[in-house]
This record gives sequence, C-alpha cells and structure tokens, in this order.
Amino acid sequence: MKYHVAQFQFANNQTLQDLFLQGLFDLGFDAADGEMVYIPSSVWEDKETEIRAGIATLEQTYEGNKWLNISSCPDQNWNAEWEATREKITLPLGVEIVPHCAFGAGHHETTSMLINALLQEDLSGKRVLDNGCGTGVLAIFAAKRGAEIVDAIDIDENAVNNTLENAERNNVALRTKVCNLSDTIVTHAEYDLILSNIHKNILLAQMPTYATLLRKDGQLWLSGFYTHDAPEILHSAQLNDLQLIHSASENDWQMLCFKINLRGGL
Repeated sequence: MKYHVAQFQFANNQTLQDLFLQGLFDLGFDAADGEMVYIPSSVWEDKETEIRAGIATLEQTYEGNKWLNISSCPDQNWNAEWEATREKITLPLGVEIVPHCAFGAGHHETTSMLINALLQEDLSGKRVLDNGCGTGVLAIFAAKRGAEIVDAIDIDENAVNNTLENAERNNVALRTKVCNLSDTIVTHAEYDLILSNIHKNILLAQMPTYATLLRKDGQLWLSGFYTHDAPEILHSAQLNDLQLIHSASENDWQMLCFKINLRGGL
C-alpha cells in the first residue's frame, strides 16, 4: 500500500489539536507522526475533492490548525531515511524498532500504554494476535514476554514486511501475513490475547469478530482512540460479552482491556 503524507501546523490548544486530528482520521487518514499525517494513496486519489473540503471545514471549526502541504510518500528505502533523519529510540527489553513510512516506532501514547501493559504480563505458552501490526512492535513485545505463538497481521504489505524486518532485528519469531481479521488464517484460530491499536471505527466494526476469536478467559486490549470515544467502545464491547478489566489514559488517548465473559456457565 502506498501513502500520501500531509503536513499540518497544529493548534497550541491540545483539545483543539486532538479534535482536529480525529476529524482527519474520519476523513481517511490513518496514522500520525508529529505534524505529519498519513493517508493511503488510493483513498486520497479517489476522494481528493471531498477530503480537501473536509479539511477546510476542520480548519474553520478548530481554529489554529492549518494544512500546509501533501505529497506522495516515497516508495523506497524508508528504513535508511529514518535512520538518517530520526533519533533512535531504544524501548524496554532492548527492543529496537525501525519504522517504514506511516508506521510508528512505539513511542506514541496509544502504543506505549499497550507496551507498558505487556511488560506486566506473563504470556508464557499463550497464543497472541496483533491485529494491524504496523511495525510489529506489539507482536515483538508479546514474543519477548513469552508468547508461544504470535500472529501479526495487516492489510498493508509494507507493514508486514516492516514487521518481518523488525522481528529479525529483535531475534523473535512471528507468524505474519497480509490479510484482514476475516481471513481464514485468523477465523480458524483462537487466542488468549488480541491486541488491536487502530482507528475507533475499525475497532467498532470488528468487535463481534474479536469476541469470537478469544479463548475462554481470553483478553482483548484496545487502543488507538481518544478518551471521549471510550464510552462508545465500551458499549460495543458489552454487547459482545466483553467485560472491562482495566483502563488507562495518557494525553487524551485511551486504552481499554476486556475479558471474554465465561460462555455457557463453564
């Protein structure tokens, strides 16, 4: 999947900035890194007029946010570019992540909250799914915490390739595949833990599938959304027999952890 990258000047007000960014995600952007926000090239090319109009509306609604430019993200050696222009960040357990275009290195709040939770978890012998794996950072931490099997999936071939590179860099074995949650490699499996750090709308759409993929007493850890979206996520989870067991927030971003309710009284 190819991406376009848009540069923005964000408002000094954190709330206005967060609401503006949420609006961008609703328009089709799906990742952000500082002032750079990424959108699949196919989405931009199909809906450019609509997206431009939507951005203009967001600028008027949330003052102080301004769109500066947009360009095609180069389909080339992104790792070399990042290593040349970005300071390397060493994550806990010595994990080192080098991201391709549009996939974060693990320091965004939504990812760091999940990493912190994984650091407290003994996954020995467990089966884990990282849904929307991006760089593979969460899958790598799951493997480092002892998971027996870690499936890392993404609909973006570049993300899966990036995950494979980072898995090799960190000396862990992952099962990776370009697919979505409805692919048979996933639907024919059951997991002790599912990790999903993606956009709110996707989480809501996939909630019933998460519930069917969890083993008895399995857990679902979700992030990628703002605190004001948490009630909607919570309601959807409850409708699918998922019980909240833990929550955390950081800078208006939220993480929710659920446990599948025992089925059939067992």
